[in-house]
Amino acid sequence: MIRHLALLTLALGACTSVAPIRNIAEPRSGVTFTSNDIRKLQNDDAANPGMLWVEQGKALWRAGVEGAGVDNKSCASCHGDAEQAMRGVAARYPVYDAAAGNILNLEGRINQCRVHRQHAEPLRYESEGLLALTSYVAHQSRGMPIQASIDGPARPHFEAGQAHYVTRQGQLNLSCAHCHERNWGKMLLAEPISQGQSNGFPAYRLEWQGLGSLHRRLRACQFGIRAERSAAGSQELLDLELYLAWRANGLPVEAPGVRR
Repeated sequence: MIRHLALLTLALGACTSVAPIRNIAEPRSGVTFTSNDIRKLQNDDAANPGMLWVEQGKALWRAGVEGAGVDNKSCASCHGDAEQAMRGVAARYPVYDAAAGNILNLEGRINQCRVHRQHAEPLRYESEGLLALTSYVAHQSRGMPIQASIDGPARPHFEAGQAHYVTRQGQLNLSCAHCHERNWGKMLLAEPISQGQSNGFPAYRLEWQGLGSLHRRLRACQFGIRAERSAAGSQELLDLELYLAWRANGLPVEAPGVRR
């Protein structure tokens, strides 16, 4: 894949800049660039492998956290039925949180609750527990349009994410925009280049044979262009996640998505 990205770099050699705006008149989910088999897999809850994490998250939602305070609080003890309480929540994330003085994605909010409400240790990125809870919460918003806000104190984070999106990186000297703004729909060998939308995450990728967060996917892109990889949960990726959410406004939440 890196060799083929290098060929794409040569084809893009004349590109010097990309306008830092959403240049897509009709945003399209990544699943529309996949095969019919993958689409069917995503749309069938009995076959979608990501639903295994959703079911695990459902159990974790209801269970108390071992060693968490004196009353062993569960998510449900504060929020009640997730199907009601979490409906529409994922469609609005990431959000700026005044207490944190930063933007929080779903993973960050879950860990904030664990630390401050349940008096438990935060879950690490890509851990089964965090993937399961994030998938379960996100699943409650499935089908709802993304409505990310970039107003007020969220604006500087949006602008930082936007700047990252259009900045050339790595040995291949490519930005996110080179592939997903200028060349989406074109073929890279046998695979079409998608618009790089984030509405399907957490997603089960056939390449991974497992579920992964959006940050895992972004880090994989950084690896593909031979750039220094940002840590999962880093400020850089949080800001980029906010920009991507704004860019995906109007697309339905698909979690758990299925991708190649």
